[in-house]
Amino acid sequence: MPQRPLRTAITLVTAAASLALSAGPAPAADRSADPKVVRDLVKAYLASVKYRDEKAALTDGYVPHQCSSDPAGHGSMGYHYFNESRYGSLDPAKPAALLFEDGKDGKRRLTGVEWITLDSDQDVKTVKDRPSMFGGQKFDGPMRGHYPGMPIHYDLHVWLWKNNPAGLFERWNPSVKCPAAPARPGKSDTAHTGMPDTAHPGSAGAARTDR
Repeated sequence: MPQRPLRTAITLVTAAASLALSAGPAPAADRSADPKVVRDLVKAYLASVKYRDEKAALTDGYVPHQCSSDPAGHGSMGYHYFNESRYGSLDPAKPAALLFEDGKDGKRRLTGVEWITLDSDQDVKTVKDRPSMFGGQKFDGPMRGHYPGMPIHYDLHVWLWKNNPAGLFERWNPSVKCPAAPARPGKSDTAHTGMPDTAHPGSAGAARTDR
């Protein structure tokens, strides 16, 4: 791996980890960046470098779905590319989903990564098995599936490839936009609201079928 991407990863992720930890509930003495958190974020960053090329994501089994926006106006997540074989992974190098947005050149650009674990009792009202990663960052959920057949689950978004003004681990990114109307036919998707027992409206755009 060339040294420049590695140096960039360490610099950007260390800064992001510092900000994320300083915003958390930990005591002031513990708010400096935890070395393990930084290592895990760097691992996730380097593992996802190749997915800057959308074709690599498709080749590795990530399936594109519609663009998801928050009905309340807090931003969007962009297009989810789900890989069901990685559901349950807590390995920083093996995210279960990738987040993309439309670039000005017509190509899709990687913006973030996501981990997904299935809820053990498939009950949105219980949280006994909520996982965490990156120094205790808790997953959102449990929530209903975002496409037909997707089980009740927890998920965690990490905006490694595009700055999120709301925070590194926040669900919605105010700087990500979805198209106003469907542009491509494909699989249906529903937005992540993160609220138990609620519908998931708010998707816009459409999934690709060239996989």
